[in-house]
This record gives sequence, C-alpha cells and structure tokens, in this order.
Amino acid sequence: MPVKATSNKPQATSCKLQAPCSLQLEVCSYKLAASPNLLPLAAYPLPLPHMSLLQVSDLHINAATGPVLRGISFETEALKNIAIAGATGSGKSTLLKAIGGLAQPTSGKILFGGKRVLGPDERLLPGHPQIAYLSQHFELRNNYRVEEELECLNQMSEGEAARIYAICEVDHLLKRRTDQLSGGEKQRIVTARLLTTRPKLLLLDEPFSNLDLAHKQVMQRVINEISTQLEITCMLVTHDPQDSLPWAHHILIMRDGLVVQEGTPQALYHHPVDAYAAGLLGKYNELSTTQADALGMQKNHFLLRPEAIQIHSSGKGPQATVEAVLFYGSYYETRLRYLDGSLLVRTLHAEWKPGDQLFISLTA
Repeated sequence: MPVKATSNKPQATSCKLQAPCSLQLEVCSYKLAASPNLLPLAAYPLPLPHMSLLQVSDLHINAATGPVLRGISFETEALKNIAIAGATGSGKSTLLKAIGGLAQPTSGKILFGGKRVLGPDERLLPGHPQIAYLSQHFELRNNYRVEEELECLNQMSEGEAARIYAICEVDHLLKRRTDQLSGGEKQRIVTARLLTTRPKLLLLDEPFSNLDLAHKQVMQRVINEISTQLEITCMLVTHDPQDSLPWAHHILIMRDGLVVQEGTPQALYHHPVDAYAAGLLGKYNELSTTQADALGMQKNHFLLRPEAIQIHSSGKGPQATVEAVLFYGSYYETRLRYLDGSLLVRTLHAEWKPGDQLFISLTA
C-alpha cells in the first residue's frame, strides 16, 4: 500500500569537496550520474496511484549478534504513507535503511517501481536515486549560507526550488549561516535539500525525536505538505502514536525483526493483536477474566481503550472506586479500582474525586 519524476538538470557542483559535504553517502549518491552503477532515471519508472510502489518480500538481514530482520513482507501503493512502530531494537531503522538501499539484505527482495533495490554491497555509493533518506543524525556544513547548502544537490529550476523551500518553511532562512540555526531549522533544511533531488519516496527515521513541541508541530506540518502538495510517498519510523495515527494510511507493527500486525490506523488502534501492539498506539486496559465477564465482554477480548468505558454517578451495573483523577488539558483520565484490578477511563469531564463510588459500562 503505501510520487512524480522529472527532468535531469545539468549538475552544477556547488557542493565543493574541499569541505566535506556532510551529506551522508545515501544523499551524495544522487549526485554522481556518471557512476557505472547508477542507472539513468528513465530506468526507474514511476508507478501510478493505486499501483504497487514498493514490494518487500521475505526480507532477512543478519548481523554479527544475530538476526535483525526475519522474513519481512509487505507491499505499498504510491501516495500511501506508512508509519513503522515498534520497541527499540525491533528492526525499524534497519528496515528503513534496507528500503533505501543503505543496508544489505542477507536474503529476500525489495522492489521499487518494479525493479530491485540494490544494497550497498552492489553499488559504488549506497542509496537509490529516487529514494531519499532522512537520518536521525543529519548534518550541515559549518559556516555556510543556507542557500549554498540547498544548492549542493539541487536538480530543480529556481521556481521549483523556491516552492520546496516554502513547503519546508525554510524560505526565510536562506541568507542565514548554518551555525546560526536551531536543530529544528537544520532538520527542515536537510529535508528541503533531499527534496531537490526529486525523490519519489521519502524515508524519515524518527524525525520528531529531538524536537521541542513547537518545532515538532512545524515538522509534522511539513511532512504532511510533502505528501499532499508534492505527491511524494512518505514512510516514517516513530515511537509516538500521535505522530502516526492522524497521518499514516497504513501502519506496520514490528517486534524482534518481524511484522506482527499491519493495517489501517483505525484497525490497529481498535483491534490490536496483543498487548504489545495495543501499547504502541496508546494507553489501554488489559482486563482480567473476572472484569471482562462483569462488563459482558467476549471471552477472547480483554484489551480495552480508556475511552471505551463510560462512567456514571448513578444507575445499574458494575461499581468501581475512584483512585485518582488526572487532567490533561482536553480530557481527564480517571483510575478506578474495579473488582480484582484497576481500570483507566478517559472522559471530557470529571466531577468525581478519589474515594467516590461510580458505575461503569462499555461505550455504545
């Protein structure tokens, strides 16, 4: 499930190699059109919407310490954004690098636009000319003007590049020097620089992990604009469900090198395969058999989101005791003592206090 190609502008190397370009090999590989391992852009046809953009088949990657990816298979369409969620060490970043041609598969196959993505052992410089990869550890050259950095890989006309800079919200920074920028501004400049190479797929590895709230909101807006305005498919790795649920068309849940569940955000949020998958997308209750029976739940369904429970000050049904009430701005969370365990309930209002006896039921 989960882009638009264009002309090859002659390469004017403002990326002077006397000062290392600090662009990471996957980026600089786009520059060397004369490389014997680099196919012309025409060799990478652009899939139409609703056609397969990316196919990953039985992908395995082994490291010295053991397997990292163990038989990953999935397929994406053009213009459908994918989020990859999983615990630290589950293989998310390795999968992203393999898709970008930056990690060598031990076995299996990755097809982009119907053609196999070559690993770093098969190319002079790692990477794919139509796949851009934004690392967590991006860099800019020191004491350069932003406009000089952005020209380094630019394959676009002045007007096209100006549109990219506006979408990435860096057009007001062009005359600044790179040592005068915040971390969030640097990240958006690196993103804009990647986009000037005309990628069809943008891979983002934990793009929000080092940002404060203000810069995170800007970056979220930028990524959304990249998808909708530039028609570039995006795939990102994240730990925060709020980064993926409102944005992704499809989510992959990874654990120990495997995809344990995949589907739409709605399907995965409301129907997680287990407690691990549930916890990656938000808070949840894991009910005991006694609690589930009292609420009339199905025998095989013991995972419940906090907003799936209603609280009543009077009425019939199971009773619970308020243990704590927490205010989160737009909602409250109430922790209840219920039979042989606790329950977490999310509501818009909370007129109760610790010690109160309340009635609970399932949301209709």
